[in-house]
Amino acid sequence: MKHGGPDDAGIFSAAEANLVFGHRRLSIIDLSSNGHQPMADIDKRAWITFNGEIYNYRELKSELINAGARFHSHTDTEVIIQAYLYWGTAAFKKLRGMFTFAIYDVTNVLTYLVRDTTGIKPLYYYINNGQLSFASEVKAFKTAGLAAEENQDWLIKFLAFGHVPEPDTVLKNVYGLPKGHFLRWNNKDGTAAILDYTKPVTNSAYITDIIEAKKQIDSALKMAIGRQLIADAPIGVFLSGGIDSSLLTLLAAQQKTEQLKTVSIFFDEKKYDESIYQQQILRKTKGEKFTHLVKQRDFDEFFPDVLNAMDMPTTDGINTWFISKYARQDGLKAVLSGIGADELFGGYPSFNRIKYIEYLRRVPAPLLKTISHFVTDPFKKLSFLTCRHPLADYLFLRGVFAPEDIAEILNCDEGQVQNTLFAKNDHLYPVAYNKEQASWFETNLYMQNQLLRDTDVMSMSHGLEVRVPFLDEDFQRIVNRLTPQIRFDDNQPKKILIDTFKDLLPAPVWNRPKMGFSLPLQQWMRNHAELSNEGLYRSRKAKRIIRGFKSNTIHWSKAFALYQIQMHA
Repeated sequence: MKHGGPDDAGIFSAAEANLVFGHRRLSIIDLSSNGHQPMADIDKRAWITFNGEIYNYRELKSELINAGARFHSHTDTEVIIQAYLYWGTAAFKKLRGMFTFAIYDVTNVLTYLVRDTTGIKPLYYYINNGQLSFASEVKAFKTAGLAAEENQDWLIKFLAFGHVPEPDTVLKNVYGLPKGHFLRWNNKDGTAAILDYTKPVTNSAYITDIIEAKKQIDSALKMAIGRQLIADAPIGVFLSGGIDSSLLTLLAAQQKTEQLKTVSIFFDEKKYDESIYQQQILRKTKGEKFTHLVKQRDFDEFFPDVLNAMDMPTTDGINTWFISKYARQDGLKAVLSGIGADELFGGYPSFNRIKYIEYLRRVPAPLLKTISHFVTDPFKKLSFLTCRHPLADYLFLRGVFAPEDIAEILNCDEGQVQNTLFAKNDHLYPVAYNKEQASWFETNLYMQNQLLRDTDVMSMSHGLEVRVPFLDEDFQRIVNRLTPQIRFDDNQPKKILIDTFKDLLPAPVWNRPKMGFSLPLQQWMRNHAELSNEGLYRSRKAKRIIRGFKSNTIHWSKAFALYQIQMHA
């Protein structure tokens, strides 16, 4: 785990509880040795190993001092310990931030694994023979010799989703702890319980007035950014040139007392180059501006390192690997990122496409199945809609390979593919084909399992922390109170966000088609000798797909997925 915590290492053991905590530190708040982990309170009643940041730790610390707590450091880590000692598990819902931690209660001989409410930070666990193991990466379990057997379902799920969705991993019985939950482990008898610690959602009144909505968005986002700029180490912003990163950069520049650092990448390929939009923002800010030209040769040179950095197979994250590499080289330890705004305010095509599913669902399943055989590649996903399941709707919108293609690639039965993907329905509610449902899909499936996970893995591989102000708990609460009519607009994605800050955002940045933060991967992967070599692939279906990719009729994500499972075989 050293790549994610290059600054310090520590071990704590408690023989009486059969417990060992290990920690690798990336020091961002209180850079002194007082921040060493695992950490205990002054009286050693509780020990913690903690990954992430608590943005409201100063307010909580003041509250705890007034209650009688004593501190020996200026860290947010110690605030978590004291919060637990004073408030018990009720403390967890008071925390605002991105975090996973394990806390050992010495008096009660209990250990808690805790994950933040949005699932920004990953936490995996494995229970076997009365023993609990946990880590921030799945690879750790295999490397440590704790869990080596593969999850038999991961290949099917990966080819369908483009990632392995939670709670599953590539390893059998290694699971992701659900966001907003804690696992309570009894060290005496080796028993576990997983509980939700989030506050029950109260029916707060919708915000129906657009002026009030703008006022609340403005206040909550500025507060979130102010919280997340707290650091004792160098901090900056990822600036892609899109609406979200541009807005974060301009708002952060208003609040940062010293000059704000920005990191941007650009390309020779004009279709993907956003440098003219980046310059619009950079002209409005002071401070160091780091820009990096990324070329095909950089992709070829570092492609093996990107693959090695992956914790689990994914069709995303290459862009984050590169910009994180440059940010670390530029001397930064933490950056702000615009993840979350698209999911909250309807920034993806799926928000408009979802309404068509309702009509497609009226077509008889056998006819849909027949049609899917005769359409061009992107429309083969129609066959997902032959299955009555909310995940089928999501995979129609976001899936990579259709079920029949997955069966052919893996040489298995299509019924097995359907059963693997749609057997469980315990965490999904009935679907309404509207923008609120699209937001739920994008937030809880795409962002949760792909964007956030890949961002964490790729940035931490360089010892860089990525913070996401749009996912601040209080900001999300405000956005979720907006009426759908205000929150989503049929003609302009993220209109309410743009209108709130229209005086700040330059028109050329928001008044243009969405590009997304992506690299010219269609071209770069086609030019990559090994990845595009159809002789590398075993199944006839995979070879045909690679041929289609080389002729530019197949999206790069499919070729990249096939390459990864081929390398895994």
